[in-house]
Amino acid sequence: MSTPLLKVEDLRVTFNIRPRGAWPWTPSLPLHAVGGVSFELEKGETLGIVGESGSGKSTVARAIINTVPAAGGRVLWKGDDLLQMEPQKRRAHRQAAQMVFQDPLAALNPRMKVGEIIAEPLTTHAPGTPKAEVKRRVGELMERVGLLPNQINRYPHEFSGGQCQRIGIARALILNPELVICDEPVSALDVSVQAQVINLLSELQRDLGLSLIFIAHDLSVVKHISDRILVMYLGRVMETADADTLIERPVHPYTRSLVQAVPIPDPVVELARAHPVLEGDLPSPLNPPSGCVFRTRCPVAQAGCAGDKPGPQEIAPGHVSYCPITAGERETTGA
Repeated sequence: MSTPLLKVEDLRVTFNIRPRGAWPWTPSLPLHAVGGVSFELEKGETLGIVGESGSGKSTVARAIINTVPAAGGRVLWKGDDLLQMEPQKRRAHRQAAQMVFQDPLAALNPRMKVGEIIAEPLTTHAPGTPKAEVKRRVGELMERVGLLPNQINRYPHEFSGGQCQRIGIARALILNPELVICDEPVSALDVSVQAQVINLLSELQRDLGLSLIFIAHDLSVVKHISDRILVMYLGRVMETADADTLIERPVHPYTRSLVQAVPIPDPVVELARAHPVLEGDLPSPLNPPSGCVFRTRCPVAQAGCAGDKPGPQEIAPGHVSYCPITAGERETTGA
């Protein structure tokens, strides 16, 4: 069996937070942003990560590339644990994984020209690259992402949001990475521009053999680009399956609520179907519920849900839910 490109095991991230208005000597409280996330990513595969705000999606991405420190777990890149590496050795691996950020304009230095922005990773990691080669690489990437070569000396404020995101994608590709992590790359864009950017990412993945981690709130957007989808809630994994299975046959109550919230482009069907709403608010990660963190809002919660943290329940090969109640119901009904 081949080694996956990326394997995350029991990843945990904790921030120490001092309450607002507290005295400087007041002890800080642990905020459990990510509480034991595990998944694998194969070469050329796209993993979608979905969940509402505060579910820990972006923190997982940042922990993978080590821009936030992990409190525990392992991040294995082709079998090597990145979290245990010396900084100098980890730097050599950093070229292989790049990020595309949520706010395209805020991610670009307003004082730098587009050509300089795209070339910056290359000049940082390979400072000896000839200027002519750098300019050639930048020009090729601008054309590949749909920008005109004569725009190379413009500044970010002269571009639209969609064009700025294309600049960010070109910057992520300049080092020929194997993995690109897209942290809600289309949430700040218009719907028509979202489709263009997603199609561009799909085309680049196919042509360059990239692996993608695609983070978003919109389940319909994630389904369009992902091979598999991982659902998160309050720093924990709720369910994971291939994209079609998770949309058509969701098992976990939280996944079902996300699927039911996706609008259907047929007004008659959309008006006729039920629209259940989750009760209550998202609990604070400073004091998460015991056992299953979703139990305080779950429509099928039982007394036992407050006990031990639920383990993975295999529904089918590649389809895992972290709710033993609905997994048991599915086995009983044979659904």
